[in-house]
Amino acid sequence: QINATYDDEAGVLTQHAPVHLGIAAQTPNGLMVPVVRHAEARDPYDTALEIARVSGAAKDGTAKREELSGSTITITSLGTLGGVVHTPIINHPEVAIVGPNKIAERVVVKDGQMVVRKMMNLSSSFDHRIVDGHDAAVFVQRIKGLLENPATLWMS
Repeated sequence: QINATYDDEAGVLTQHAPVHLGIAAQTPNGLMVPVVRHAEARDPYDTALEIARVSGAAKDGTAKREELSGSTITITSLGTLGGVVHTPIINHPEVAIVGPNKIAERVVVKDGQMVVRKMMNLSSSFDHRIVDGHDAAVFVQRIKGLLENPATLWMS
């Protein structure tokens, strides 16, 4: 339900099996969203290489039209600019966008003790005409789990 697009005019929701991951990238010509096709079929290393490739093509102006369209969900981030929280705008016709922020040291309570830990906020926006709040929360918790335990990315 989250990996979907919604045509407002026709009132048609299309749920997608392949994940075509939009990567919001700042370029000399403004914000562009190059697309990593079939992200669900890639391992983390291949995904990272493809993100670098399509983002680089968008930044240097060599991205092809098909590399800049067709995303089914987008990742954006203000973390590199020092942002610790933001409200990402959904990349229409998608119904969701996720934005990790800057990792920063913060004081937290763990086992009754104040300790310093590296923490990161995860910003997200969902089209609640399509995505139920509970489903959005489950999705964000899944991302949280993967970020906190990255070895699980290699488990099926």
